Amino acid sequence: MKLSLPPALLSILFRGSGTNSVNAFTLNKASSSLLPSLAARTRAASALSSFSSVAIDKRLRGGHTSLNMAAERPFQTWTFDKHCETMAWTPAPEVTLSAVSAADGGALEDADLVIVGVFAPAKDEKEDGDDEEEKEIDPIVLTGKALALDEALRGALTELAAENSKAFQNGGGAGSMTPVMRIASSGSKAKRYVLLGLGAEDKEKDVDSATIMKAAGAVASACHDQKKVASCNVLLPSKIEGGSALKDFSTAFHSSLYADNRFRTGKKVEIKAEYVKTVQLFMEGSADGAASAIATGAQLANGVSLTKDIVNAPHNVLNSESLADTAKRIAAESGGSITCEILGKEECEERGMGAYLGVARGSETDPQFIHLTYKPKDGDIKKKVGIVGKGLLFDTGGYNIKTGMMELMKFDCGGAAAVFGAARAVGDIQPPGVEAHFVVAACENMINAKAMVPSDILTASNGKTIEVLNTDAEGRLTLADALVFADKECGCESIIELSTLTGACMVSLGKKICGVWTDDDDLAKDLEEISKTTGDKSWRMPMAKEYAELLKSKVADMSNLGGPYGGAITAALFLTEFVDKKKPYAHIDIAGPVWDDKSGATGFGAKLVTEWVRKSGE
Repeated sequence: MKLSLPPALLSILFRGSGTNSVNAFTLNKASSSLLPSLAARTRAASALSSFSSVAIDKRLRGGHTSLNMAAERPFQTWTFDKHCETMAWTPAPEVTLSAVSAADGGALEDADLVIVGVFAPAKDEKEDGDDEEEKEIDPIVLTGKALALDEALRGALTELAAENSKAFQNGGGAGSMTPVMRIASSGSKAKRYVLLGLGAEDKEKDVDSATIMKAAGAVASACHDQKKVASCNVLLPSKIEGGSALKDFSTAFHSSLYADNRFRTGKKVEIKAEYVKTVQLFMEGSADGAASAIATGAQLANGVSLTKDIVNAPHNVLNSESLADTAKRIAAESGGSITCEILGKEECEERGMGAYLGVARGSETDPQFIHLTYKPKDGDIKKKVGIVGKGLLFDTGGYNIKTGMMELMKFDCGGAAAVFGAARAVGDIQPPGVEAHFVVAACENMINAKAMVPSDILTASNGKTIEVLNTDAEGRLTLADALVFADKECGCESIIELSTLTGACMVSLGKKICGVWTDDDDLAKDLEEISKTTGDKSWRMPMAKEYAELLKSKVADMSNLGGPYGGAITAALFLTEFVDKKKPYAHIDIAGPVWDDKSGATGFGAKLVTEWVRKSGE
């Protein structure tokens, strides 16, 4: 560390008795002394006394100090002797999104930016093999309000599509956009117009959620890219209508405006669409129930935002105690629909949670076993469900320390992030007919004198003994006791669990798709359908019972590690030992899609869990 002291003080400290400044602090062979002369030390003490502690304190606290330290930290984190106790949340975007009927919603062009959504003609199956580069693009065909606007603009929209025909393909790519066209009119500033692609039109099918979400994301991007735009109107054709479509649009629009500025300062802070105040959707189809659907979408986006915040947060901010604080805030902001229970180490020991506590012993902070309970306010409950998330706030691998990707191991709480993001959304949306238990056993997998080591034998809360063959297979240990809690103590009738559990799943499915393991066909079908509507992509994986042999231990009921192959399957089989075999249970490995190397946390899982909870109450 470089220490900056006053020149006068430095002069005294380095001034000896008849010696040069270097020799004053070097070993004098005659005296064998490392100390400066008594006179020099006296002068130094006098100078230090005059340079009082009050003066030092002032320089450390006021503005920038001689140590070049900022007076105020840009975000809350640990001090040298105290861990961080809270995590900030990214605020919701300030843009107001609304929807009106295009027939009676006023002038479409009455905005700084006008976006016109268009479908491309339905694809001709005979042309599927044609080379897209060679195929000639027919002129765009506009209808309804888009045609009326084009005529008012003297064909400018048709010309815009023609000029960009090869790239835009008449809107054939969902979420594609033409360049912006500016049109000036007398007495007012220039308006900006852009065409938004909605994909090829299918007259027999409704527009799918994926298309709507891509379109909404493109609108959000345009609002951000077009500087000094205060208002934006978006025309959507009649095939896009109804509450479900508006909810999907709202969710994707608000989520696309997410920007994590919690750890940035000055010019590095980026606010998405900072100039835009209003975005209005002009619906050529029905706009009934628009306000409620848009509000629900925004609430769901808030849940996704929290999921991203948790995964993005570094370990010097997010630990088991600051995650517990986040859970308390979720409950406090739920309007009384969610209660929060935190079990400390004593309560966990009383329940025999030896698998979870075996991992938690290596943590700086005390274990926090977090349990959020949602109940509808009318008390009418048709089903009780459990959602368990892996809550490793940082994973070093323990004594089987990781040799790569260590800097990404803050995302090992991705399961807990999805669970808490969903809990926030559920608390806001308040779906009827379902009681939901959100369970996270929070800790870190670190190294200290108390941390578990390979060959330790842990006892889970259902009495099963587990030989620890590898301390980096720790997530399943924490999940074991969390699953027993959701099953036995909460009495959940159906349970899903999300975790960033194995690299093997990433090898199998890549970084866009999560793996689903379950023996229950009905649950598998529900999750598959929900996956398609929410955009959280999934794929059912085999629950090969013969692989259970790989989990056998020489000295305990089972080990925490299978063989070198089929690691994602043996991890799923391990977890089934902690849930009643008669209950529907699904293990969802989200190790791949929870993180994007370019943008960071994706928010994956929050929408899937929220929708599963909602459907469970139907």
